[in-house]
Amino acid sequence: MRGFIFRRGALLLGTLAVAGVAIYVALDLAPGDPIAVLTGGRQVTPEARALLTARYHLDDPLPVRYWYWLTSALQGDFGYSLAGKEDVSTLIAQRAPTTIELVAYASLIIVVVGIGIGVLSALKPGLVDTAALLVTTVLAAIPSFVAALILISIFAVNLNWFPALGEGEGFADQIVHLTLPAVALACSSLALVARITRASVRDEAKREHVHTAISRGLPYRAVLRRHILRNAAIPITTVTGLTIATLIVLVSIVEQAFNLNGLGSTLVTAAQNKDFAVVQAVSLLMVVAFVIVNGIVDVLYALLDPRVSLGTAAA
Repeated sequence: MRGFIFRRGALLLGTLAVAGVAIYVALDLAPGDPIAVLTGGRQVTPEARALLTARYHLDDPLPVRYWYWLTSALQGDFGYSLAGKEDVSTLIAQRAPTTIELVAYASLIIVVVGIGIGVLSALKPGLVDTAALLVTTVLAAIPSFVAALILISIFAVNLNWFPALGEGEGFADQIVHLTLPAVALACSSLALVARITRASVRDEAKREHVHTAISRGLPYRAVLRRHILRNAAIPITTVTGLTIATLIVLVSIVEQAFNLNGLGSTLVTAAQNKDFAVVQAVSLLMVVAFVIVNGIVDVLYALLDPRVSLGTAAA
């Protein structure tokens, strides 16, 4: 386990290094003038422009600027938001809780509802299976932004069951406000997890050792728990982990639709305003979250199936 954690940590650092270079170079090549963001598009004197350029190290070569940003980021200093006029670290600390709560809520829906529908569909052929296939087919075809518009129109505008905008105050109020965004974020991913769960459970139920266990008189619930669901858990865990990781990126669209002040909407606004420091910091945090989720999935492999070693789980 220690060796696996060390290798995963090294992979994380390597991924962050490559992602950091790619993000920094891409933003440097992007059109736009940071000085225009600082001045609000107003014309400034050459002296003022030179002062701003020196203040934010805009006249240094690209490697020098990257090294300056990297060393500062390792110390928890992600720079200064040109558009927000505040430290990026402060901005992230204010916006991160909303995104974490939304992704966690959507992940819970995917795990509980998605796997539940998949198992029920696999074990109940006929009308239940057909209905599950129909529902998951429709959900898989609906993008997150379309699901957000549909949910707002039906449950917020027409039925007035849930609020359409904002993240609420207090735990109970936040749950109510984040329900529609979480459902919109989870819809297509839920359908994918349900389909994979159905196929995996059905495949395991056809195995010879399952029929042997049933023929020997073992209770079906025990066979289902020990021989079917546990062996089917590997592909289910893989797809669920990757799906939850993708929510970190898709959250930007949903937060914009529901006017949530999270990291996703902050990233979109910063990109529109050419606020490079915010874009760099949020993008790197998303890469970190993605790698961490995949590391957790690798550990779950070994916990679910002793035949899978930690050293080869990723392969």
